[in-house]
Amino acid sequence: MATTSPKGNDTDTSEYVTLISADGFEFVVRRSAACISGALRRMLDPQSGFRESTTGVCTLENISGVVLEKVCEYFYYNEKYKNQQSVPDMNIPPELCLELLLAADYLDSESQKPPKKSNFTTRELFFADLEKLEREQKIRWGG
Repeated sequence: MATTSPKGNDTDTSEYVTLISADGFEFVVRRSAACISGALRRMLDPQSGFRESTTGVCTLENISGVVLEKVCEYFYYNEKYKNQQSVPDMNIPPELCLELLLAADYLDSESQKPPKKSNFTTRELFFADLEKLEREQKIRWGG
């Protein structure tokens, strides 16, 4: 969703971008939120020469709509709490954990500014949450 300048050139000033999932669902998100993802940031960079940088539309052919919705929720969650000391847990359904991990790896989703008291990457924190969830399930199911 690039805008056109008075001279007729495409510019990269649009505040919003569109993310399209593999199954065709479209999510319109703030550019600043989407750029938490290293992959999306590189796609949308005007210097990249990628079509996405001029159209403002990124098609993610290996991420389903359900997973992309949660990814977009994370983008806004990250923006909201990026400068906070105490951050509440984000609700992640257990059935999406593996797919979200794969999406995070693909999108290179790491905070641009890591939490002040943490040296962990998003992937490491996600694995810690996944292990915690597995322990809780074993306790609950008696495994």
